[in-house]
Amino acid sequence: MEFPVYIWLGNWRIHPHLLFESLAYATAFRLLLFNSRRGTLKDSQKTSLIVGGMVGALVGAKLLVILQHIYLLWEDWRLWLLLLVQGKTVVGALLGGILGVEFTKKLIGVKQSTGDVFVYPLILGTAIGRIGCFLTGLSDRTYGIATSLPWGVDFGDGIFRHPTQLYEIIFLLLLIVYLKFRSRYQIQVGDLFKFYVVSYLIFRLLIDFIKPDFHAVWRMSAIQFACLLGIIYYRDSLIKLSKFMKKSDSDS
Repeated sequence: MEFPVYIWLGNWRIHPHLLFESLAYATAFRLLLFNSRRGTLKDSQKTSLIVGGMVGALVGAKLLVILQHIYLLWEDWRLWLLLLVQGKTVVGALLGGILGVEFTKKLIGVKQSTGDVFVYPLILGTAIGRIGCFLTGLSDRTYGIATSLPWGVDFGDGIFRHPTQLYEIIFLLLLIVYLKFRSRYQIQVGDLFKFYVVSYLIFRLLIDFIKPDFHAVWRMSAIQFACLLGIIYYRDSLIKLSKFMKKSDSDS
């Protein structure tokens, strides 16, 4: 396989990152609109929350990618500027989106939890987007470190690496199955979203140890520190949900 793996649609040759990122946004947005039909919020409130989340996600994705690759300022400032324009990170988008929604809720006076409708759109959109990351290869900078494992992938530089993009897709698909299974049990509004956020941040905190990123302090990258801060923020919810999981297991 030669990377990037371009997708041919008739006479059109489309870059995989562009194609699957567009599919991810379109799929997630349509599913979000479908899920948003339920609930007691007014249409204007729902629209405001979606816009607030999107703006926060955009700002967070850009800000964290800048911090993640800050070392390029003195190594190759032109590449850093390119990343500033084109780069983004899922963790930054997730955390920024959360802040954007919470800020918007305060502005419009919404006090109820609204995160549950975002869960499956975010999971599915991220999984689709990671297909494009994998097919793009080295230029996407989402691959793992070198490995001798039989499923290592040569993205074009002669080094077999952990396909961390595929690891993430597998994790997200398993998370969907698990959350669907847990939905049989009665949980409070908002707990589904909190469990998703904590689960994804823990996964990224761990998986990024096998990515060749800039690890500034304690062998951790800026993305990992962001994950850690998010986990700490939701620590009370994590304890609550872990107790609920044990109770559900004992009842089943």
